Amino acid sequence: MVWLKRFFRHIWMSPITARRAFNAETLAAIERAVVACEKTHRGQVRFVVEAELTTAQLWAGLSSRARALDVFSGLRIWDTEENNGVLIYVLLADRNVEIIADRNIHAKVGDERWRAICKEMELHFRKGAFRDGSLDAIHKVSVELAFYFPARGEQINEQSDKPIML
Repeated sequence: MVWLKRFFRHIWMSPITARRAFNAETLAAIERAVVACEKTHRGQVRFVVEAELTTAQLWAGLSSRARALDVFSGLRIWDTEENNGVLIYVLLADRNVEIIADRNIHAKVGDERWRAICKEMELHFRKGAFRDGSLDAIHKVSVELAFYFPARGEQINEQSDKPIML
């Protein structure tokens, strides 16, 4: 029964619905936030929104966490000089948020803090506050990165700051 409910949530989710939640203005605000926050630290933040999973992914039982790991790997976020890339992944049909952090920053921050940021973001989403929840999460992730990897001198942007809609 749970599988069937999840299946229908993904079937009913459309790119149009996703674009309403994450419209051009919201995506531009997310990009500006990533650019501004990355001036305070040496980390790399990526923001990805996926409307829904495919039927095959659902049939295989792919979790939002496993999909986030796939995206993290596919975008090569792990391939930063200091191993401090962070993915904020939103699976809109499930209203699930996952933060996947590269090994160097994850070892310092840990699962508990990442989960807390995800939960706060999910609370915003339940209220329909997609922009506010996203910007708040970017800020909180950046606070962690700035504490452990503060900015120093000229920085190289190793990852695009532009959010991705899959």
